[in-house]
Amino acid sequence: MSDSEPAPSLYAAREPIFPRRVSGKFRNLKWYIMAVTLGIYYLTPWIRWDRGPSLPDQAVLLDLAGRRFYFFWIEIWPHEFYFVAGLLIMAGLGLFLFTSALGRVWCGYACPQTVWTDLFILVERWIEGDRNARLRLHRQQGWDLRKARLRLTKWVAWLLIGLATGGAWVFYFADAPTLLRDLVTLNAHPVAYTTMTILTLTTFLFGGFAREQICIYACPWPRIQAAMMDEDTLTVGYRDWRGEPRGKLKKAPAAAVPEPQGDCIDCMACVNVCPMGIDIRDGQQMECITCALCIDACDDVMAKIGKPRGLIDYMALSDEAEERAGKPPRKVWTHILRPRTVMYTALWGLVGLGLLFALFIRSDIELTVAPVRNPTFVTLSDGSIRNTYDVRLRNKHGEARPFALSIKGGEGMRIALEGVEGTIVEVPADTALLQRVYIVAPSQAPASAAATSPVRIWVEDRDSGERAYKDTTFNGRGN
Repeated sequence: MSDSEPAPSLYAAREPIFPRRVSGKFRNLKWYIMAVTLGIYYLTPWIRWDRGPSLPDQAVLLDLAGRRFYFFWIEIWPHEFYFVAGLLIMAGLGLFLFTSALGRVWCGYACPQTVWTDLFILVERWIEGDRNARLRLHRQQGWDLRKARLRLTKWVAWLLIGLATGGAWVFYFADAPTLLRDLVTLNAHPVAYTTMTILTLTTFLFGGFAREQICIYACPWPRIQAAMMDEDTLTVGYRDWRGEPRGKLKKAPAAAVPEPQGDCIDCMACVNVCPMGIDIRDGQQMECITCALCIDACDDVMAKIGKPRGLIDYMALSDEAEERAGKPPRKVWTHILRPRTVMYTALWGLVGLGLLFALFIRSDIELTVAPVRNPTFVTLSDGSIRNTYDVRLRNKHGEARPFALSIKGGEGMRIALEGVEGTIVEVPADTALLQRVYIVAPSQAPASAAATSPVRIWVEDRDSGERAYKDTTFNGRGN
């Protein structure tokens, strides 16, 4: 390379992709999923759920201040984080299952990046027109009043969608009607405004400008999916043995011998509708999100030229040899029901059943006991020995309950509560109350730091009769 030649760039500038509008069963399925998922996201914080006078009435609420997660009739406490961990495990296994069976079907239909990008492209198409109109506007040199008006209208619409997205997110962390009033009157916490601003801008940039770049460069899943797929995975592919050699559609003269030609007429419809800008006829690629829009586009062209559908279709590599030989493709269920997918389904179901079992057997009252170690015991003036414990009582009911404490395991031992007459303490609704508890043993032998005896502390809900216990040790007195 001579000194006058510029050094080659290691970075290729992004070529904007303007997908063409397409109709078909897969496009309609994507519309349905987009409507359902966006509806769930935007409307869920406004669903009310009556839990009683002292509890929030929002159906789904991540109450960080109160350290609670409310999901309709389910309430998750901080020490029950294993429920959240179990749901994350189920989500991971579900992703493995769908990828093993149908490739990147999650990416193509339900991934938030895909859903919001589809919404942004829909708005862009409404304002600027279909693919050719958007291409002409993009290639137009310079700005005029029309281009400025269209671009400004589109960007304002995108920002409003981003604002609604960020606003809906913060509504999951506080009472939605109250927070909305505070946001409008500028009385909300700065964290709410900061979160909304960040999510508004990221939604605007990711859905409006980055689009496929997020899927290709930022998302790790395209690089992991190969480990989840095998030759029986159904994914979008091109039947080159049927489509090649491709060529333009033309009618041969009656006397001429037609040249051999496949069904593909090289119309580029599959490329023009692809939101990732790839050519599926080049084979399976990392960028493909299995959205199947190319199937709709190709099937439409095949119907117009009188060819059978399926030139581009959901297919498995294991079917290639048989189809090349002229045999029909195998049934779909033979690809889906195989050892890998059955194993993922079984694991997913086991985790789900385990979570349901843990949910139904958990108690509405709980306690934790922490012995006070400084000092481990105190010898009183009458020779009796006293241990101190911090007992945290959890009342998961929607109303205050009287909890009675008692002990078992030490002969002659008695229990006393700090600041309370007797052994009954009132625990407020849906609260964990920290209570200082004293256990006193009569003097029967000289106190010894090495002498311990087991003790069981019981708590009973005097209204329902439900009981719970926790084992601990009493220091300074042997059995």
